Amino acid sequence: MDYFSDRRDAGRRLAQAFEGRELERPVVLGLPRGGVPVAAELARALGAPLDVLVVRKLGLPRQPEVAMGAIGEHGARVLNDDVLRSGGVSDDQLAAVERRERAELEARVARFRGGAPTVDLTGRTAVIVDDGVATGATARVACTVARELGAASVILATPVGAPDSIAEIAAMPEVDEVVCLSTPRGFMAVGMHYLDFSQTTDDEVQAILAEAHSGGGSPT
Repeated sequence: MDYFSDRRDAGRRLAQAFEGRELERPVVLGLPRGGVPVAAELARALGAPLDVLVVRKLGLPRQPEVAMGAIGEHGARVLNDDVLRSGGVSDDQLAAVERRERAELEARVARFRGGAPTVDLTGRTAVIVDDGVATGATARVACTVARELGAASVILATPVGAPDSIAEIAAMPEVDEVVCLSTPRGFMAVGMHYLDFSQTTDDEVQAILAEAHSGGGSPT
């Protein structure tokens, strides 16, 4: 089994997969929290701005693990009409779930970004980065929201992922490309592929973003 020393090592190795490529006005978007240190290394290698992409799943009222949609910043919202119909979800129920998740999303945005401006994705290449893909639920939501926010091209980049999940994401109409270094058979958990998979804290995410912005990588 191939191992990454830690998330920074994974990010540097992921960056090697982008060497020699010309991306149209790329923006690197880390999925908090663990995806951010990986994304920081890729953003540095690409000379691209680094930001976070905060998303929230909208779960069915009685089955919150089943996504009836998702929300992102700037009012982005995508709905799964089939799930809404089969779940018999009323407008009031949908609104209640969205209010709750929107409040949590805004709290996380304030915590991670601290009032810094976001990168406008309109017409740009959004490179969405996570430290690994297991079920792929968060990554799928993030790719959909990035497209909803105007990205001209969406790339999911991750060091390791479950083969089935990676294949499902690659087949999404919202996704132009998936860059995944390893899709091991018998995949069980992302953390099994890291020697150090200690939890990334909110403070670390804030520090990484502050460093990127102060070093000239502020959102543009």
